[in-house]
Amino acid sequence: MSENHDPIRLLAIRDTPLSLDEVYDAVGDDAAGGTTVFVGTVRDHDGGKSVAALEYSCHPTAEQEMRRIAEKVVADFPVKALAAVHRIGRLEITDKAVIVAVSCAHRGEAFAAARRLIDDLKHEVPIWKHQVFSDGEEEWVGAGSC
Repeated sequence: MSENHDPIRLLAIRDTPLSLDEVYDAVGDDAAGGTTVFVGTVRDHDGGKSVAALEYSCHPTAEQEMRRIAEKVVADFPVKALAAVHRIGRLEITDKAVIVAVSCAHRGEAFAAARRLIDDLKHEVPIWKHQVFSDGEEEWVGAGSC
C-alpha cells in the first residue's frame, strides 16, 4: 500500500534517459483499479521528412508549469496517483521523450486523466523541440509558451 497521500508522485524534466519502470512504480496505489501510461518516443520522420537529429530544451519555469497542469488534472479527475517526466537534451530515434502515468479507481477515468495530462503538457509547458532533417533543414517546434 502506498504511504504517499499526495497524488502527484513524480514530476521532472531530465537530461538523462527516462525510465518507464520508475514512472509506472510511482503511480502504484492499492485503491487504483486502472493505470494508464503514455510514452512519447522520438520517431524517424516528421511532416513527411526524415529526421536526423532532435534536441529538446526548456524554459526555467517548465517544471512549475508541469506542476500547475498536474494539479489541474488532479482537481478535475478522481486521480489516485500521477507522474510525468520529460527529457531534454539530444535524443536519438526511439528514445523516450516523455512518459506520463495516471492511476484511478477505474480505467475510463485513468485514460481520460492521462489524455488530459499529456495534451496539456504538450501544449502548455515551455519545452521546445529542435529537429534537424536528413536534408539539412532545421525546424523549431514549440510545446508551450512563456
